[in-house]
Parts: sequence; structure tokens; C-alpha cells
Amino acid sequence: MSERAAPFYCPYCGDEDLRPNEEGHGAWECAACNRAFQLKFLGLLARGVQRVDNGGDPI
Repeated sequence: MSERAAPFYCPYCGDEDLRPNEEGHGAWECAACNRAFQLKFLGLLARGVQRVDNGGDPI
């Protein structure tokens, strides 16, 4: 498994001063707004990625 993915910014205030939290895997804290949050990967969608071909103008 690869290293944990780090968020680029706080989902509450948008600041980039984030640090891992001691609560566990995927937990982060923001030094700017003093909030803690947790990221969780839920899984892949069964339908996958669908291509939309709307017959636009040819290139």
C-alpha cells in the first residue's frame, strides 16, 4: 500500500496549514481554523467511467 494521501487544503476554511491528527488513519487538523476532520475512501463505483459522445463538431 502506498503512503497516505494528504489533502491539499482544509475543507472548512481553505487554508493549507494541515497536519496529521493523532485520532487515526485519515485524520487531519487545520492550524488556521483549529478544526479536525477525517478523510475516508469509500471504494470504486461499479459503473466505472462512462464516455459521453454527443456528436459534437469534428476537430
